[in-house]
Amino acid sequence: MSLMEVKSLEMTYRDEEVATPVLRGLTFQINKGEFVAVMGPSGSGKSTLLHILGFLERQTGGEYLFENKQTNEYSEEDIARIRNKKLGFVFQSFNLLPRTEVLENVKLPLLYSGLKEEVWDGMAREAIEAVGLSHRTNFEPSQLSGGEKQRVAIARALVNNPEVIFADEPTGNLDSKSGEVVMEIIEKLHSEMGHTVILITHETYTAEYAERIIRLRDGMVESDTKVLNRRTGKKFTK
Repeated sequence: MSLMEVKSLEMTYRDEEVATPVLRGLTFQINKGEFVAVMGPSGSGKSTLLHILGFLERQTGGEYLFENKQTNEYSEEDIARIRNKKLGFVFQSFNLLPRTEVLENVKLPLLYSGLKEEVWDGMAREAIEAVGLSHRTNFEPSQLSGGEKQRVAIARALVNNPEVIFADEPTGNLDSKSGEVVMEIIEKLHSEMGHTVILITHETYTAEYAERIIRLRDGMVESDTKVLNRRTGKKFTK
C-alpha cells in the first residue's frame, strides 16, 4: 500500500534574483513497511527530499501525496499532528538537550502528543529499553558515547510509535563499530516492529541494510533498485 508518492517533484530555492534548482522532477512511491535508502553525492538533493517527505519544507513544484492525500490539502494543524504522531526523525548531530537526562530527552515529543503526562515515563522507558540503554536512563548526554547519543535519538524518534522513521546520515558522526550497532537497531525497527524506514546516506555499508536503494544525482533519480538486505538476506516485494 502506497504511503508516500511524489510526482514530478521539484524544489527550487530563491535568493533575491538567483534561483537554485535542487530537485528536478522526481517521481516514485514508497510503500508502507519498506526500508528505503536514498543515496547520492553531496548536493544531489538527499536532505532536501527528506525535508519534503517529512513535512519540514514544502516543494515548489510537482505533487507529494501522503496516505493518498495531496499534502497541499493538509492544514498547518494537520501537518503538526502528522509530524508528532506519525513521523520520527534521527539526525547526524543527535540534537539532544545538554544537561538533560536521557529519560527527559526521550520524553520531549510527548509534550505535544496530547497524551496524559502520567503515561510519559512508561512510554519513554519502553523506547529506551528498545535501544538497549535502560542502564543509561539517568545519564546526561555529556556522559554518553557518540553511539549511545544516537541510540537516545532513536529512542526519542520511537517514543510516539510513529509510522515512519527518517534517518538522515545517522552514522555520520560515529566510528564503524558504533555505526553498525545503530544500523542494527534501525533495521530491527523495520523488520521486527514494522516501521517504514527512510535512510539518507552516502555510505554503502549503511545502505546495505535497506531493501531498496534510490540513487539521486543532480536532483534527479539516477536509479531505483530493490536489493538484498545485508542482515536478513531478504528482498522487498510489494
